[in-house]
Amino acid sequence: MASENYTRITEFIFVGLKYEPKLQVMFFLLLLCFYLINMTGNLGIIILIQIDSRLHTPMYFFLSHLSFVDMGFSSTVAPKMLRDFFEERKTISFLGCALQQWFSGFFLAIECFLLASMAYDRYVAICNPLLYSISMSQQHCNQLVAISYAAGFIDAMIHTAAAFRLPFCGPNFINHFFCDIFPLLSLICTDTSLNKLFVFVIAGIVGIFSGLIILVSYIYILIAIFKIQSIEGRQKAFSTCSSHLTAVTILYGTLFFVYVRPNSSFTMDTNKLISVFYTLVTPMLNPLIYSLRNKEVKDAIYRTIAKRKFCIRI
Repeated sequence: MASENYTRITEFIFVGLKYEPKLQVMFFLLLLCFYLINMTGNLGIIILIQIDSRLHTPMYFFLSHLSFVDMGFSSTVAPKMLRDFFEERKTISFLGCALQQWFSGFFLAIECFLLASMAYDRYVAICNPLLYSISMSQQHCNQLVAISYAAGFIDAMIHTAAAFRLPFCGPNFINHFFCDIFPLLSLICTDTSLNKLFVFVIAGIVGIFSGLIILVSYIYILIAIFKIQSIEGRQKAFSTCSSHLTAVTILYGTLFFVYVRPNSSFTMDTNKLISVFYTLVTPMLNPLIYSLRNKEVKDAIYRTIAKRKFCIRI
């Protein structure tokens, strides 16, 4: 019987976001604006890093990959979510749901490890500047990025297999606006307590491991900064980390509220609102944070604009 029911599930239906019908167009335009700013800003960061030789450093090498991941993560969720604003039945195929789950987990895990790599880069730059060119060689940077993508691949495979290897008996309504892991597990007709524990452990390993790298790096960075005698020197050292620290705080803060809060304080409507934040708003904020709070990026933008004006005059 379970097998029979399982074969009937060919699509899922999203419950979607909760909002007043009269505010539908306003919410759609707001989220569309977030998505367009996200794509434009992150693509702009990637292009800027490619064309400006002064940004060909490990920190901006990681930042270009972070921008690519942010674009991929938002594009996994946002286009379908925006289309569903005007759909009566917010359906997604069984395969489409599996792919959406896989890619969202893939990009999210990569982002955590890229932020950890960027924290390590700042640690080496501030605490061991004489060894920086050796410790953060191009080969070493490529290895750190490769590890991030490999970790994302493994994490996505585990999360997707945990959800889709078991039979779905119905109903097929997902109380979310995308195929997130826990709403999916609630639709499975067998006991999923072991699966939920397994998913929680794997997600915890990704979050805790990458988080510990960031935390330990910044502990050493703060110790090194406090040892600097001049206030100007301290401010200069800390300014090189402020953009990254802001991005880390925003991402890990939102993920904590979604996946680590006690169940007693958990509601799906709150979860969906916070999910909008980390799937659309956080990727949109990253290029703004790294451009508005980073002197090197602002200088690169000015140089690019100046070159363009010069070319137009000629």
